[in-house]
Order: sequence, then structure tokens, then C-alpha cells
Amino acid sequence: MLKGEQIAEAGLTEWRKLAQGLHARYLVDDFGAGARFVSAVGEAGDTLGHYPQVSIGNGHVDLKLVSDDAVYRTDDGTELIIEWVTQQDVDLARRITGIAGDHELRADPASVSQIELGLDTTDSGTVAPVWAALLTGEAESQGRGTPSDEIRDAGGRVPNLWFGDAEEAGGQGQRFHVEVYVAPEVAEQRVAAAVAAGGTVVDDSSAPSMIVMADQEGNRGIICFDGAAVADGDDG
Repeated sequence: MLKGEQIAEAGLTEWRKLAQGLHARYLVDDFGAGARFVSAVGEAGDTLGHYPQVSIGNGHVDLKLVSDDAVYRTDDGTELIIEWVTQQDVDLARRITGIAGDHELRADPASVSQIELGLDTTDSGTVAPVWAALLTGEAESQGRGTPSDEIRDAGGRVPNLWFGDAEEAGGQGQRFHVEVYVAPEVAEQRVAAAVAAGGTVVDDSSAPSMIVMADQEGNRGIICFDGAAVADGDDG
């Protein structure tokens, strides 16, 4: 696995590190242009034996790069296989950037985002199988690509669900919350927009990379970005 500083040093100015992966959005004139771009990306993936997750929308193509065989080493030297960014993701990201240039496509890195769900619980090992069944219908989604009980759908149909400590969170009140991963350059703007809409900042002790917000009824969400993975020339 690559640390945030290593990702930043790669200088992938059209990509942003959100949660576990690298994300990019390229603007296209129509579906056909998007399909031709994706076809060329697929050929690059054939060369490397690695492929992005792709979504073609109205006027854009979204891509996510993540490896399911990244090696994480704990402090005691234990090696764990997790989902994370590796060198093969960086290499393919560079190739995709070049392909986008050949197709005269413009990147819109500030618009990328990803949602994850958080649930504070006193016993994740007990409740996780229930949520694996509810969210994905697959028991294997519990702990997929992570050393924790986190629920991750292999097909990307639903957001990841991770578990926090209910006692550390106070043990009362809201247990579910939403984490919104955004590009670093829009985080401040997103917080300001939420405040202007009536929200409040309830915890900025980890600012600017993580800011806890609440709506008028006290329901909480978190704006997040990986500040360590910001490439030179990016804002944030």
C-alpha cells in the first residue's frame, strides 16, 4: 500500500485520493465519447492487468482505482492484505491521464466524492453479519479488504459501512452517520455551504481533513479528505 505522502509525490493532479482509492472525473460531450474513452482505458488496463471501476454519466466518466491485494504492515511486522492504493493504481492513473489528453477531455477533480456510512456499536463482531446480509446479501462482505468488521460490497452497489466504538462516541444519541469524502480544494466550501443552510460545526479538532457537522435536529455528518495525499499544485 502507498501512504498519502507517496501518492502526493506521484503528482496525479487530475486524481484525488478519497477513502481507499484514487478517483477522477473526465467531462465528455456525449455517451459515445465516454464509451470510446472507456474502451481506450480498457486497452491500457489489458497491458497492466489492472482495471478501474467505471461509471458513465450525463456528460462525464467517473473512474476509481484501488487494489485488492495491497499489503499493510502493522507495528509488530504482521502483514495484512487490504484494499488500498498501490503502485499499479498510480501507473494506470498516469496512463489514463494521457489517454484523456489524447481524447481532448478535461478533468474535473474538484467534483469527485464518495460516501461511506458509520455505525457506533459496542460489539461490531455481533452486529456486522446482520448488516452484511442487509446491505449485500453476502456474508463475505464482512471484513472484505480490511482487517476490521467493515462491510464492503465487492460490486460497489452500496456504500461501505464501518463500525465505531459506541462508548467512545458517548453511547447515546445518533449512532449512524454519513462520511462525505471530497476533494481537498472544495472541503472548506462544502462546510461553508452546510453552515449557510443552517448546519453547525460540532467538532473541528481534526480540521481541516475531518470536520463533524450537524443539521438543525442534531443529526451528524462528516466532511473528510486525505490531506497527506494532496499533490503539489493542488489546493487544500
